[in-house]
Amino acid sequence: MINNIIEGISINLKNGFGDTYSIYSGDIKQDLKRPCFFIKALDPSISAKLGNRQYREYPFDIHYYPGEETENSFEMNTVAESLIDILKLIPLKDDLIRGSHMTYQVEDSILHFKVKYNLFVTKQIETDFMESLHTNQTIKR
Repeated sequence: MINNIIEGISINLKNGFGDTYSIYSGDIKQDLKRPCFFIKALDPSISAKLGNRQYREYPFDIHYYPGEETENSFEMNTVAESLIDILKLIPLKDDLIRGSHMTYQVEDSILHFKVKYNLFVTKQIETDFMESLHTNQTIKR
């Protein structure tokens, strides 16, 4: 599920910002090509609900590395405001999922845009049913 959400975020970032921005979701060893985005999953949580339902919260921190390593607050604010609209709804399989709890801040010339995707999941439960049942009944008179 989390990989599907990362893929949906990547699709929206690519559609919103174009091909001039690189998008990373794994470890960046070297050669970071700026400007770029880095998608980092934070601590997901799962809560059991009634029956076979689960409530899942997937928080993300989208890092934006600007083209220049100097902090340009105008560029950071513009990108952050764009991310609000771009990450509001992302594709998830054949559906859309809504982002919530959006916040952003700039630390060490990097924009940290945090968003949370919450959803209910229904898990398939395998049940073993009896193959057949035979009964013999008689009526007393």
